[in-house]
Amino acid sequence: MALFLPEPLWMAAVSILVFLALATALALCVVSLRRPSTSPLAVATGLVVAATVVVAVSPVGVPTLVGAMLALLAVAVAAVGGNPITRQVLELATGGRVRETRDGGILVAPPRVDGAPDEPDAVALLRGGTTIGYLERLAVVIAVIAGYPEAIAVVVAVKGIGRFSELAAAEARERFIIGTLASLLWASVVGALIRLAIW
Repeated sequence: MALFLPEPLWMAAVSILVFLALATALALCVVSLRRPSTSPLAVATGLVVAATVVVAVSPVGVPTLVGAMLALLAVAVAAVGGNPITRQVLELATGGRVRETRDGGILVAPPRVDGAPDEPDAVALLRGGTTIGYLERLAVVIAVIAGYPEAIAVVVAVKGIGRFSELAAAEARERFIIGTLASLLWASVVGALIRLAIW
């Protein structure tokens, strides 16, 4: 007996809860893409975490067909929602000290040489970070939903190898580590929500 509700009603309630949490989180994240703000992102994160906890303690899962539809929504939430969340985490971590390029890279001043007459121009590092972040979150959420979390190690390894030459600057290392962890954590929690709901 599932908390005095028949199993079909309990399954419907869990399905509706997960759908509403994911749909609201996606809407809040899309709004934050246009106008960055901490409040909507905090609410979106809270909804996803709360839904994950409810699904984890639920005595029943969602029906397979509903789970497949929720998985599609979760992939969108993980991929799209991770962008403003990761940017907000990076903004909080760096205190706005790092100038960002349009494609998600950063501008770093090269080391100053003694006796140099002018300060050199900033160099762009970690270019394409926005696109890489979308692909990273997409791979991670699909891996978690499919029950293959070991693929996360492959994603991190490929990303680390691809960025290795750019990690000499302290700003680049800090941004790489914080951004990767925030992005992976978001995608993993969203994926875990669906994995727990389905299986």
